[in-house]
Amino acid sequence: RDAIETDPDFPESYYNLGVIYHLQGLIENAISYYQKVLSLQADHLQAMINLGSALKLKGNIDEAISYFQHALLIKPDHASLHNNLGAAFQAQGALNEAITQYEKALTHDPEFIEAYNNLGMAYLEKGNPEQAKECFQTAIQKDNNFAEAHVNLAFALLLSGNFAEGFKEYEWRLKLENQSFSRYDRPLWDGADIAGKTLLLSAEQGFGDVIQFIRYVPLIAEKGATVIIECQQELKSLLQQVEGVSKVITFSEPIPAFDFHCYLLSLPRIFNTTLENIPSKIPYIPLDSVASWQWKERVKNDKSKLKVGLIWAGDPAFRKDNFRSLSCADFSPLLSLEGFTFYSLQMGQTAEQQSLLSGNIQLIDHTDAIHDFTDTAAFIENLDLVISVDTAVAHLAGALGKIIWVLLPFAPDWRWMLN
Repeated sequence: RDAIETDPDFPESYYNLGVIYHLQGLIENAISYYQKVLSLQADHLQAMINLGSALKLKGNIDEAISYFQHALLIKPDHASLHNNLGAAFQAQGALNEAITQYEKALTHDPEFIEAYNNLGMAYLEKGNPEQAKECFQTAIQKDNNFAEAHVNLAFALLLSGNFAEGFKEYEWRLKLENQSFSRYDRPLWDGADIAGKTLLLSAEQGFGDVIQFIRYVPLIAEKGATVIIECQQELKSLLQQVEGVSKVITFSEPIPAFDFHCYLLSLPRIFNTTLENIPSKIPYIPLDSVASWQWKERVKNDKSKLKVGLIWAGDPAFRKDNFRSLSCADFSPLLSLEGFTFYSLQMGQTAEQQSLLSGNIQLIDHTDAIHDFTDTAAFIENLDLVISVDTAVAHLAGALGKIIWVLLPFAPDWRWMLN
């Protein structure tokens, strides 16, 4: 700032300040300073590249692509720039264009492991796990400590049904730079004899992951262990009902004494999970009888043919949410059917979309009475069918043994597999 005051026409001062804001996550400020650089020096290559990256972070993909393409006119052999442009195309869903740019990046720099990793992800999103695996394996051959490539290889293997190798590779997630897996001072459980010991089982990821993988707890209890679950507040009362769970705490509560700890998504590897032996005792999350009765009372006067729960969108903060979420209006043809009652199960900001519906449409909203997943479960139990995009509610309905229709993208998340 002092340099800018001394010489307000020196572009490097604005550029450096933009970089600092960029590193701090203050993207709007960064964009403003990069734009100032380009107003003073139109061919400032790095400002152009950084501006494209900042715009991509903000979600302005078309603008980002424009700046990357302009920068390539200045330096067409810039491998990182081709990689950045590929990532922008991929965020837009233009996978063929993304693949072309990643391949150009590798032409200019055959040792560019991030480009191999990104190329693999593009193939994975095209529903081609075999080509994806080749890319991830090449990146790993060039740097065996590249944790992100190992994790992505795990996704490709799991999507293909190779659970043995997939869950083994998935352990590399514990070494990802942006994850924190070191807050416990007790040994990590590796499947050894645990009879008479206490295991702290930590819910490391989102609601859906916790609901899906909590099915392993009875197997741990059968080994003679006391199981404590550490999870999000919204899941606490629901998980207390699971067989084998001794105690449930939230992340903000003090941790009781324990002997070993384990992350929830490590359990499939520990129990040598295959397609044939996935724990499938249904339901594996019992209902709270009081909550179930309360929700039964709420819908008891509904005499329609079918009572259908509907959820059209997931968390918009999810990196690939645009590949899974729909709008409420997309379901309008269903909502006007006679003889069926539709109930919203949609939580969060996207729930407001139902206020925009018009015409002869019935969508009943009781979500103001949903306080946690125990309420959601009790509501689902009193419906005939749930229709959902790929969200935690889909896993919850499955855990309860309720009929659920799940809308999936062409190349789905690994747990749904390709077929």
